[in-house]
Amino acid sequence: MSEHTHFSGYLKRLITDGVISADSLQRAQDEAKRNKLSLPAILVDEYKVPSINIATAISEEFAEPFFDLNSYDAANLLRNVVEEKLIIKHQVVPLFQRGHMLYVATSDPTRLDTFENLRFNSKLNIQFIIVEHNKLIKFLGTHFQEENNFNFGEEDFDLEISENHESVDDEASNEDEAPIVRYINKLLIDAIRLGASDLHFEPYEKMYRVRYRIDGVLREVARPPQQLATRLAARLKVMSQMDISEKRVPQDGRIKLKLSKTKSIDFRVNSLPTLFGEKIVLRILDSSSAMLGIDALGYEPEQKQLFMDALARPQGMILITGPTGSGKTVSLYTGLNILNTEDTNISTAEDPVEINLEGINQVNVNNKVGLTFANALRSFLRQDPDVIMVGEIRDLETAEIAIKAAQTGHLVLSTLHTNSAPETLTRLRNMGVPSFNIATSVNLVIAQRLARRLCMHCKRPIEIPRPSLLEMGFTENDLNHPEFMIYEAVGCSECREGYKGRVGIYEVMKVNAEISKIIMEDGNALELAHAAQRAGFNNLRRSGLLKVMQGVTSLQEINRVTSE
Repeated sequence: MSEHTHFSGYLKRLITDGVISADSLQRAQDEAKRNKLSLPAILVDEYKVPSINIATAISEEFAEPFFDLNSYDAANLLRNVVEEKLIIKHQVVPLFQRGHMLYVATSDPTRLDTFENLRFNSKLNIQFIIVEHNKLIKFLGTHFQEENNFNFGEEDFDLEISENHESVDDEASNEDEAPIVRYINKLLIDAIRLGASDLHFEPYEKMYRVRYRIDGVLREVARPPQQLATRLAARLKVMSQMDISEKRVPQDGRIKLKLSKTKSIDFRVNSLPTLFGEKIVLRILDSSSAMLGIDALGYEPEQKQLFMDALARPQGMILITGPTGSGKTVSLYTGLNILNTEDTNISTAEDPVEINLEGINQVNVNNKVGLTFANALRSFLRQDPDVIMVGEIRDLETAEIAIKAAQTGHLVLSTLHTNSAPETLTRLRNMGVPSFNIATSVNLVIAQRLARRLCMHCKRPIEIPRPSLLEMGFTENDLNHPEFMIYEAVGCSECREGYKGRVGIYEVMKVNAEISKIIMEDGNALELAHAAQRAGFNNLRRSGLLKVMQGVTSLQEINRVTSE
């Protein structure tokens, strides 16, 4: 007997077509029954099954017509035949009426409660027309979700503010605000479930949208009614302890979301006044990401060894560089976690503290009261430190104190915003740090990027002409290797567009005798890069190509995150 004979017709077809596994389908079906939700909605939203596959399979099994909702003229909408709260609740769209027959778009014709409620409310016979779930949701969000329809039936989550840990759910007692509270709670929970790193709440002249950054790529997830922009911003500012009356200047805040008694997620929040309202961005700070261990970050074996050797040294400086969102914080905290032992005193100065680690003395920089990076560093040096971490070296004063600490028996970790490891050393020189101090204090420089991992379930080999591969940076030895293979992204129910998760791409440069000599002679970044190459340190591009040859990521993704 087949392993999926217990599935109904259209579900069997989804397995046969290879868009979802039987095990995943069983989990989705159990979740739909347990939570009384639409199975097609769960398949599309959580298991990334293509809407078109589900819609066509349902249409054929139930002998219901299939319709492309994108071709429907919204000017013909029947707005007064069915109450809008039922349209939102059951996720349907009344398309047109012929006599006593009402033709209704749905992505799930199996729910009898939908059929009965629509028939009772409209006093008409109902004929379902099958549409794709994602197009249906987008259509509803654009044309039907009015201000009073934000009742998602979500449970109240245990939301707390990080400063004083007072509950903010009391505001939900206000009947008008309760839907807003539940809606934002749902967006926060969904963002965590989908593995997002940032949430963007963005007001524009004629619309309002919410986007998640997932695996480094922004994706639109919702379009709430534009008239809710002020209320959504106010709710987020209340949760993050900002001044809701102040809308003229940027503000920073923090939200703590308790998922359980032992698990909580922090959000770093920033508001920015824009032309049509306040844009609010939330960065998700998950302390568990620092506990992954160095092996999970994607270092090549020789790069990992260089990092571990630098961490084992009693003094000196380790600098980590890269653009915003490249994983610098996780790399820093992974190193600190290795150093975090009973016999080591570790102090950090950050703006703000992103990940809380027990056993580490963490200080939030506050320029308003004079607690700058430089002042925090001065205080650290009076506190008998072994290891100091500076969130970012932004100015000459901070750089000089950090280098002094590195030269006087302390291990210092910090970050800079530069594009490559060689540029980091010239950047310090341009800030005004003497060459001698750079050459004698910096032990290791790590430049990094994050690239999306190929989905192991659907990636497939791709043939690229040999001259093109050589032009992209591969060597003759690479191409002559018997196991040389490049894969491309495809896309399946287990991933997003052929990718699932991210991996680090690193340039790890140890400051050896030759590189020290070039620094002392005020050499430029190009000379430092050539010296690093001679020493066998892979640059970002080469490290990325190694990940391509290992089948970890695609050439397109490496082209996106590194330069040729």
